[in-house]
Amino acid sequence: MAFRGFRDADPLDTSVLVLQDRHRSHLVDTEQFQEVLHPRQQMRAFLSMWRMDPRIRPYVIHAGFYGIYRLGHIIIDWPLITCLVERWRPETHTFHVPVVEMTITLQDVAIILGLRIDRPTVTGTCVLDVAGLCGELLGVIPPDEALRGSAISIRWLCQQLSTPAPDADEVALQRSARGFILALMGSFLFADKKGVHVHLCFLSLLRDFTHRLIVGVVQY
Repeated sequence: MAFRGFRDADPLDTSVLVLQDRHRSHLVDTEQFQEVLHPRQQMRAFLSMWRMDPRIRPYVIHAGFYGIYRLGHIIIDWPLITCLVERWRPETHTFHVPVVEMTITLQDVAIILGLRIDRPTVTGTCVLDVAGLCGELLGVIPPDEALRGSAISIRWLCQQLSTPAPDADEVALQRSARGFILALMGSFLFADKKGVHVHLCFLSLLRDFTHRLIVGVVQY
């Protein structure tokens, strides 16, 4: 796909890239939008709020999320991200840069985050029995104020599950691990606008720690 030049992200041929008049690069060209983007990032707040108990580390590792935890807070080049957004084309799901088209693959995700991307797609339902699911897998039932629809407060999870008792048995440690991983998902992988809630549809996927979760492709 040909473009006008290094500084102009507008395509020469709009027969494929038909959304140019609504694309961010068009707004930049007409000087309607010039500020740098600041995407959602809640990992620092999560790590300062919830220190992982060493006893749940084996469960986090076995579930396949320890790589994300070890990444910690990432210092991001916001102007670079902004430039990439201006070069992203929703019509082709690729970045159109002056010399080539490129995209992010699941293999990139696996290498960077350590998540498994092979085997069958992870699927599930968003129709949930919140009280029953949380009671079984977390050992606590959230009050109404800790819920927003089918999403649960990450802060409430931390208050309830971040500090297992000194004599906690395996069941209690697994519940704490589920809460930790669920909060990690809501702070890093599937952060909402404010990063304070995470959807409970992911909780049922953490039921069995004998199988490593494959989350490279999630369909709901």
